[in-house]
Amino acid sequence: MSIRFAAPPQAMNVRLRGARARAAIAEAANDNGSGESAEAMLRASLRHFAEHGLAAAAHARAKAEAAWFSGDKEGYRWWLGICRTLDRRMARELAADTKDAG
Repeated sequence: MSIRFAAPPQAMNVRLRGARARAAIAEAANDNGSGESAEAMLRASLRHFAEHGLAAAAHARAKAEAAWFSGDKEGYRWWLGICRTLDRRMARELAADTKDAG
C-alpha cells in the first residue's frame, strides 16, 4: 500500500504568525484547570468513576442533592464538582434545580 502526501496549495498560509500564534499558545487544548484543586477534583472523580462505573455521575448527583437538602453546602459543592467532571450537562441541571430550590 502506497502513501501519498498532499501538501496544501499555499503552505505559507497555514502557519500562524505574531499575535495569532501567541493567542493559540495561550489557550492550550490540554489546560484542565487552575492548579492543585482541579487536580484533586479530577483524582476524586476518577476514583468515584472506578467505584460506580457509568452510573458515577448519577450517584454523585444523588450525593449532591442529599448534601443540599441536609444543609451541607461544602459537601454539596464537592459532589457537584465531581458530577460536573463526569457529566457537565447533568451538573448544570442539578445546579439549576438547587438554585430554584434555594
